[in-house]
Amino acid sequence: MLRAVFFDFNGILVDDEALHHELFEKVLGEEGLTLSESDYYETYVGFDDSAAFTEAFSSVGRELDSTLLVRLIARKSTYYQERIRSSGFPFFAGSIDLVKAVAGDSLALAVVSGALRHEIEDALRQEDLRDLFKIVVAAEDVDSGKPDPEGYTKALQDLNSTHPLADRLYHPHEVLAVEDTPAGLEAASSAGLVTLGVGHTFSRIELSDADIFVEALDGLTLEELHDELAEVSRS
Repeated sequence: MLRAVFFDFNGILVDDEALHHELFEKVLGEEGLTLSESDYYETYVGFDDSAAFTEAFSSVGRELDSTLLVRLIARKSTYYQERIRSSGFPFFAGSIDLVKAVAGDSLALAVVSGALRHEIEDALRQEDLRDLFKIVVAAEDVDSGKPDPEGYTKALQDLNSTHPLADRLYHPHEVLAVEDTPAGLEAASSAGLVTLGVGHTFSRIELSDADIFVEALDGLTLEELHDELAEVSRS
C-alpha cells in the first residue's frame, strides 16, 4: 500500500538542469576549469553542489580545500538566485498537479534533494506548495549526497518521527521515490523504496533500474500511478 511519495527536486519538480549546467560551467570557468554538457549529464547531474565541485577539481588533479569549496557553492547560489529572481522557478508541466493530487489522497509528501534548502523552500512557496510537504531533506542535511541513500533514509526517519506509534510507522516498501537520474534511483533503491523513473533528463534505458517508468509527469494521474504500483506489487 502506498502511504508516502518522496520527490526529487531538480529535474522532477523544477526544470532547471540546463541552468545548473550553465552555472557550474560559469563558476568552474572562473577557476580555469571547463565542464562540457556531455560531461555534466554523464557524471555530475546526480550530484549536489559540493560533490560536483569536488569531482570537477579532482578530475584535473587540483586540490579543493574547504574554504574555496564554500565560496564556489555560494557563488553559484548567488548566480542561481539572480536568474530565478528575474523569471521565477520553472516547474515541469504536470508536477504541480501531481503534488496536489498526492496530497489530496492523504499521502505524506517529502522532497529529497541535493539542492540547497533555500532554493527548495522558495520554489515550493512560489506555487503555494510548501505546506503540503511534511519533510524537506536538502544538501545541508546530509553528509553524503546521491547515489548514497542517506537523504532517503533521513527522510523516512524524519517522517516516522511525526508518527511515533509503531502501528503508524512508514515502511520503505510503502514509499515511492520519484527520480530523474540513475544516481537518484540508486539512492532510493538502496534505502528500500519503490522507485518511479521519469524521463525528463534520461531515457527509459538509462533509467531501467526504476520499478516504474514514465516519460514525463505531465498527464500522469494518481489513478494511473496506483495502477502501476499494483502491477509492481504483483510481479
